[in-house]
Amino acid sequence: MTQDEIIEMAKQAGLGFLLDAGFMCHQEVKDFAKLIAQHEREKSLKLWMLLDDIDTADDIAKTDHDTYRRLCRNTQQKRWAVLSESEVDAAIRARGQA
Repeated sequence: MTQDEIIEMAKQAGLGFLLDAGFMCHQEVKDFAKLIAQHEREKSLKLWMLLDDIDTADDIAKTDHDTYRRLCRNTQQKRWAVLSESEVDAAIRARGQA
């Protein structure tokens, strides 16, 4: 999610004010949106790196299925360091309400 997308959500939530030039939001909202965007980018990058590690495991263990599965299991368990079970559950529930 980008900072602009978050600010658009703030607009939809009424966390700003309208001027003749268009929507404006308080600097605190802009700062908060920037922090959220950075946090989400970091989580996305960490999850991407885990996927890349699984791809690397495929390269390492081309002919050894057991080794590949072991490497993948070890890597996929690290996802919980990026997103907690409660975060995943909340996201699934929110998706069902959308």
